[in-house]
Parts: sequence; C-alpha cells; structure tokens
Amino acid sequence: MIVIIKNCVRESRQAIQMTQEELAHKTGVTRQTIGLIEKEKYNPTISLAFSLGKALNKTLDQLFWLEEDHSDDRS
Repeated sequence: MIVIIKNCVRESRQAIQMTQEELAHKTGVTRQTIGLIEKEKYNPTISLAFSLGKALNKTLDQLFWLEEDHSDDRS
C-alpha cells in the first residue's frame, strides 16, 4: 500500500480566478512549482502548504488529504 497526498489547489485557485503566476507570487515560489503541485508531482513543504492555504483562504485539511493506493497489493 502506498499513501498519496492529493490536493485541490487548482480548483481552489480557479474558484477565485487567480492565475498560477499570481499564486506563485503570493507564496514566494515559481509558477512551475505551482503547476507541479497542482499535478500532484510535487509535495509542498509544510511552510509552503500553509502559505497556499492563506493565499487561497483554505485550511490545510481543505487543500490536502491522504489517499491509499492499493494497486501494489498482491492479496
């Protein structure tokens, strides 16, 4: 079993009509970093996660959650 961190950063950002560039500027990272987070190819540091929450007016629980991937289970 693998635990995967899922997120709704893209949906939250789009709901307030903010661009990736604007979110990147507010959180002190590059637009590419925001893109990777939205594609779930990069897990942000806890500090960045809090910054994303503040910029998007969401709690960490609203933005990020864990899902179990059972595709490797051999039972």
